[in-house]
Amino acid sequence: METVLSGIRPTGNLHLGNYFGAVKNFVKMQHENRCFFFIADYHSLTTHPHPDNLQQSVKQILVEYLACGIDPQTATLYVQSDIPETVELYLFLNMNAYLGELERCASFKDKVRQQPNNVNAGLLTYPTLMAADILIHNADKVPVGKDQEQHLEMTRTFANRFNKTYGVNYFKEPKAYNFNQDLIKIPGLDGSTKMGKSTGNAIYLIDEPEVIRKKIMKAKTDMGPTMENQQRPQEIINLFTIMEQVSSPDTFQYFNDAYNNCSIRYGDMKKQLAEDVIHFCEPIRARMLEIASNNEYLQKIRKIGAEKAHESAQKTIREVRKIIGF
Repeated sequence: METVLSGIRPTGNLHLGNYFGAVKNFVKMQHENRCFFFIADYHSLTTHPHPDNLQQSVKQILVEYLACGIDPQTATLYVQSDIPETVELYLFLNMNAYLGELERCASFKDKVRQQPNNVNAGLLTYPTLMAADILIHNADKVPVGKDQEQHLEMTRTFANRFNKTYGVNYFKEPKAYNFNQDLIKIPGLDGSTKMGKSTGNAIYLIDEPEVIRKKIMKAKTDMGPTMENQQRPQEIINLFTIMEQVSSPDTFQYFNDAYNNCSIRYGDMKKQLAEDVIHFCEPIRARMLEIASNNEYLQKIRKIGAEKAHESAQKTIREVRKIIGF
């Protein structure tokens, strides 16, 4: 059984894109691998969040992933800051990470352009902290998006460099976990190809039914088809992509045929899609509200995750310290 690790950034509510893009696969993955899912609160410190915001964001992510089906008895779900061994490994890796390679990192250069008045050391050494997150459990695979591929490559570099420096074959060189056909890309309601938090085009799993209805009824469309089986513009493809995931096959086929024979009424389609999205989200939303109201349960889950992660992390640090010579 392979060890798989994935970090979860505390950056706001989960939306349909998150769910179908990764979370649904995490739920499946936890039964097939030795999985570690952690909430990356240390990483968020580069933006200097207020303590109240940080605590609320961590709680929110914990609630949402539990509600979506992550089983804390099966997988290890923990908060990054609960595992101090990660910071110690971060220190060790920084001793063999070089300024030039860190400055060449694409995400660092992007951040320098975006926030020139906040170019802190945490941004520079973000790849070594990410490497510590992965190597503290000696993970075999890591699910990564396109923007994280370079960081994973740097993790392999740091692991290999540690092994060569101390003449050992201790750290694995983790590979990208490939979801293949299981990875579904949910588009935005504004006609763009990606649903996202920053663009305001997302349906959140916690959204109330009336909010979902309003969002979908405002979704971008065109004037409608003028000839049978014509090519569809991106905004119409988007609606059908979402419908294919949340509606019944018969419903999808009905509106698909209606588009192809030029009889479709977008208002009817949006109303149906809104009700189907509500029906899909409602059980998850109900679990979120139930879990969020039970702080005792959340503290218990957090403690269980920390204990399980500690067991793995302490073993790594004990062996790494011995290899280094402490």
